[in-house]
Amino acid sequence: MTVYNVNLGIGWASSGVEYAQKYRDQSFTEAGIEAKFIFSDLILENNIEDLTANLGFKDTSIIWLYNFFTNIKIAPSSYKLSDLEAKIDLKKYPKKISEDGKEVFYLVNNDLVIMARLNNLDKRTIDQVVYRRKNIILKREFYSYTKYASEYYLGTAANNKVAFREFYNEDESVAYTQYLNNDKETFEFSDGEIIYSKDELYLKMLKKLRFTKDDVILLDREDEDANLINGQLIFQNHGQAKIIVVVHADHYDKHFTNNDHILWNNFYEYQFSHAKEVASFVVATPTQKQVLEDQFKKYYGYIPRVDCIPVGSLLELTYPNKKRMPFSLITASRLAKEKHLDWLVKAVIAAKNQVPELKLDIYGNGGQAAVLKEMINNHQAGDYIHLMGQKDLTKIYANYEAYIAASTSEGFGLSLLEAIGSGLAMIGFDVPYGNPTFIDNDKNGFLLPYDEDWNDFKKIELLTKAIIKLFKESDLAEFSKKSYEIATPYLTKKVAKQWKNLLEEIVND
Repeated sequence: MTVYNVNLGIGWASSGVEYAQKYRDQSFTEAGIEAKFIFSDLILENNIEDLTANLGFKDTSIIWLYNFFTNIKIAPSSYKLSDLEAKIDLKKYPKKISEDGKEVFYLVNNDLVIMARLNNLDKRTIDQVVYRRKNIILKREFYSYTKYASEYYLGTAANNKVAFREFYNEDESVAYTQYLNNDKETFEFSDGEIIYSKDELYLKMLKKLRFTKDDVILLDREDEDANLINGQLIFQNHGQAKIIVVVHADHYDKHFTNNDHILWNNFYEYQFSHAKEVASFVVATPTQKQVLEDQFKKYYGYIPRVDCIPVGSLLELTYPNKKRMPFSLITASRLAKEKHLDWLVKAVIAAKNQVPELKLDIYGNGGQAAVLKEMINNHQAGDYIHLMGQKDLTKIYANYEAYIAASTSEGFGLSLLEAIGSGLAMIGFDVPYGNPTFIDNDKNGFLLPYDEDWNDFKKIELLTKAIIKLFKESDLAEFSKKSYEIATPYLTKKVAKQWKNLLEEIVND
C-alpha cells in the first residue's frame, strides 16, 4: 500500500496543513505504511528539500511536480561554490561578499555580475546563481547536488519577466522547457511532446504514477476555486486507488447557510459535491464529524463515511527538565490577522497591572509582525512581550506555565495539542473546533464564552480576566496534570493505529 498525500506548496512558515502532514508521516512510519507527499506549486526561491527536510520529511517521500519528469532526486543543496568557480572559471574575476556572507559577487566586467548564494556558510555550498547585466537579471540557476533548473529573463529593469525555464537531468541535458507568455504556459519535452497547460502537466504525472487498487490518494489541499489541479483531475484519474479527503478547516460558512442551502468552504465544495466518490472524509474532532454528518443528511439526504482521526500526534509527553518560568504565557501561530494576536497583546498589557511578573512570548512569522512590534513598542511592553520568530517548539513549550490563544476558528489546533502535551494550562475561546477539544473548562484552563458580535473590548476583557484568574487563583499543578491526561490519547502510537485500521478497511473494501 502507498498513500499519496496531495498538497500545493510548502514554505519556511508552513501552515497547519503542512504540519498535519508532518505528524501524519510520523504515524505512517510508526504503522509501517509507505507514504509519498506531492507538491505542485513552483518552488524555486529555495530548494524544496530545505523546506521539506525542515519539517522532517524524508527526501525519498517527496514528489515535486516540476522535477518529477527529470532523473534528479530530491536532495540537499550540496553543490560547492568551488565547483562553480572551477566550472565557469570565476576565480580570475574580482569578487566581493555581502555583509552577512551569504552572497558572493563576481565582477565579470563593467556590465555583468554573477552572484552565487550560499545556503551553508561553513560548507560553502550554494543553492542559487544569478546573472545580472546593468542590474537587470538575465538568468537564475538553481542547485541541489547539481543544477536542476534555470530561468531566463527578458525585458527592462522596469518590466523584467521570466521568458522560459529549463529543468535538467543529472547529465545536464534538458528534460523539458517551460515557456511563459503572460498567463499562458507551454511545456516542451526533449522527445518533442508539447503540453499546453499546468493542468495537462499534472495529468501527465498522475498517469505516470500508475495508481493501483492498493493505493490511497489523500487530498490535503486543493485549489480554492476547485479548477482542475488537485481537485477534478484527481477525481477523474485516480484509477482503482481510493480517495480520502482530509478536512483541515471549518468546512462551511454559517453566515450563508439556512434550512434550504449550505455554503461549503471553497476548498471542499468540489469534494463534497462528489462525496459518493470519496472513500472517507477525515476530520480531526468528534464535534466536526457530527456536524458534517448531520449536514449531509439534511442537505443531501445521505451520509458519506466520515472518520475522526487527529491531524496531529505526540511522539511522547514532554516534561520540563527545570522549573517552569513563573507567570509565563506562550502562543504560537502564523502572525496573521485571523489569529487576533493583537487581542493577546492588549490583554497581557491590561493584566500586567494585577500580575506584575507576567510575560508573553509570541512564536511564529507572518504579515502582522510589524504591526505587533509597533503595538508592543507603543505600550512600552517590550520588556515582557516578545516576538520570538519561527522555532521548533518541541522542547520549548515545557518552559512555560500556560498557553493562550485568541483565534476564533481552528479546525484542530496543532499548537494546542503540542501545548497540552507539554502540560501547559490553557486559555482560549469556546469556538470550533480545537479549543473545546483541548480545554476542559476549570480543569486544565479556561474555555471562554464567545460571540462574534461582541466588540473587541469585551473579547480582550475576557482574555484579561482569564489571565489574572489563572495566575492569581488557579492550581497550575492540577491544570498541568489534566492537560497531560487530555494529551495521552494523541500519542503517535495510538493515532498510527487509527490510520492503519482506516486505510486497511478502505483498501480491502
